[in-house]
Amino acid sequence: MENAAGNPCSVSSAPTSVASSLHFLTSLTLTVNSYRTQPPLTTTSICVEVHAAIQQSPTIIQGGAIMERDPFLSSLLSSARDADEHSLAVRYAPVIYFDRHEPFLPLAAGYSIVRSNIPSPSFTRGREINLRANGQPAASVAIEYAIWWDWDIGHLYELEHVWVFVNEAGRVVRAEASWHGDYHDMSQDEHLALEGDHLIVYSQPGKHAFAPTPHWFREREKQVRRSETRDLAGLGGVLLSPFIKDRVKVSPFDTLLVRTYLAHHAFEPSWDFSQVFRFTPEMLVPWPALRDWMPSRVTQCMDQLRRELPTSDYRFLRIGHRGAAAHAPGNTVMALREAAARAADMVEFDVRRTADGHIVLAHDSYLTDTTGRVWPIATSSLAHLQTIDLGKGQHVPTLADALAICQQEYMGAYIEIKDGAAIPAVVAALRQQRATDRCIIGSFRPDWLANIKKVAPELTTSILFSSPHLSAVELAHSIAAAYVHPCWEWAVAPSSLLTPEWLTAVRAADLGVICWHEERPQEIAALRCIGVDGICSNAPELLL
Repeated sequence: MENAAGNPCSVSSAPTSVASSLHFLTSLTLTVNSYRTQPPLTTTSICVEVHAAIQQSPTIIQGGAIMERDPFLSSLLSSARDADEHSLAVRYAPVIYFDRHEPFLPLAAGYSIVRSNIPSPSFTRGREINLRANGQPAASVAIEYAIWWDWDIGHLYELEHVWVFVNEAGRVVRAEASWHGDYHDMSQDEHLALEGDHLIVYSQPGKHAFAPTPHWFREREKQVRRSETRDLAGLGGVLLSPFIKDRVKVSPFDTLLVRTYLAHHAFEPSWDFSQVFRFTPEMLVPWPALRDWMPSRVTQCMDQLRRELPTSDYRFLRIGHRGAAAHAPGNTVMALREAAARAADMVEFDVRRTADGHIVLAHDSYLTDTTGRVWPIATSSLAHLQTIDLGKGQHVPTLADALAICQQEYMGAYIEIKDGAAIPAVVAALRQQRATDRCIIGSFRPDWLANIKKVAPELTTSILFSSPHLSAVELAHSIAAAYVHPCWEWAVAPSSLLTPEWLTAVRAADLGVICWHEERPQEIAALRCIGVDGICSNAPELLL
């Protein structure tokens, strides 16, 4: 492959241990080093032709699969098409401007030709495609493009949408595109940006949401406290849309591998949208063909990660124990904020139920004020408990408070149930705050976890245990737990108890492994080499 000047396109490098193991994903690595002093990691599955324009001009990327390099992709791009519908899809396919550092580009787009008002065939959040919407120019046809990436910087696979509305004269009269689960008009100052019949849109770095101007991305950046392309890389695991979730089995180990792969592709946006991407005709396939292909593609990617990623590179979850208990009173708002400031991915906290039915963060069955006086939680009201100074001016927070902080700080919650009476209210709070997919529920009580899975099967659970002499696999499987959590911090070297045989059995059972709570650098290093899924620490900065 050569650029316009006849020189081979350059290929950027990942860290040696990762790059050497990810040859399966390097059908082609896109870089344009003439625009970069330190090129970011840009390994991607897409096969493209790169035509370098003159210096200081945009990088023009003409999407086109090198089919022999990816036979499974070839099977999709060879799908049968209606010639007339395909011609329409090609004529109006959008042109996408990407950040210069963007590592992931589209592989294909599934199109639907819409000639009457119908629900969107592929947009899962629900929308009506209305050809004659009030206050909008009338259209005779709409083309829906469901655009597929193998990777978003946050998770395995991405599906974004563009809708192009065309009038009877064949002119594009309006357009919409997806944005973080919603969709928006793509006009700017009542005008559409067009290149001939092709709508021009900008893609958010790493996340791929569409906008008519890059200014939208800067505004979003002000609202997100942590970098989506760096701090949050891979934390979404495998995206489970309605088209995927019933046809793909995802284990904690798969989530770990996806997190690892994407962490090695974390990058800083340049905010220079000079990668210009155009679909080639073969990349446009009927939506049903893409829909039916997607589950197998996700499985293929996960299988390849399992075969190729080295254990020593696994990106475990950094979990702040009781927030960041080394820096603030544990299970307090201050501790949760401190954990976020120290780059925790999740915060572990304990919950109990008050006499008046509120759920509060507390490890013990009582609170102790600064004078040493003890206040039982189960027989005290929330109002009374919140008068107690827990140190540094901190007071007991509610579960709702903690979940709100987690949402603000883009952290997950690892919730340990300390009181079985709290379970119904915990489940209700997680559902109400739409946090069920961002939490793990843990307990030493297998019966409590079994009850949770009965009433809330969508929740992920983790069984805690102290004895090294029981079968972790049998215990977890008996209650449908996804993670085993050996509490062996009492040992001189807890990592030595996680023998290869033990870990092999746990992985073969599709279980994840979480350990706590570690502040010993040598043990953290050993657990990193073993390849656990998560480590809890009172000082989460030690886990970096």
